Amino acid sequence: MALDIKILGPGCPKCKTLEKLTNEVVAENNYDATVTKVEDIMEIMTYNVLSTPALVINKQVMIKGTIPSKDEIKKQIEKFGNG
Repeated sequence: MALDIKILGPGCPKCKTLEKLTNEVVAENNYDATVTKVEDIMEIMTYNVLSTPALVINKQVMIKGTIPSKDEIKKQIEKFGNG
């Protein structure tokens, strides 16, 4: 079953960096996942995220307020059994 990965952020450079890194990790590891960028503030608020960027996997906020390394993104994805 494909993972639903969302990058939450209003389009700032940090948010774009997290989106790029996440897409690279998914591609490099052949993960079955869909990566979506969410820029709508009202939708971001439904996740209780006040500090962006944020990485959401299957509706769970895994990282917020920082740009993680590719290794950290991979670790978060693998928590869902995709590794």
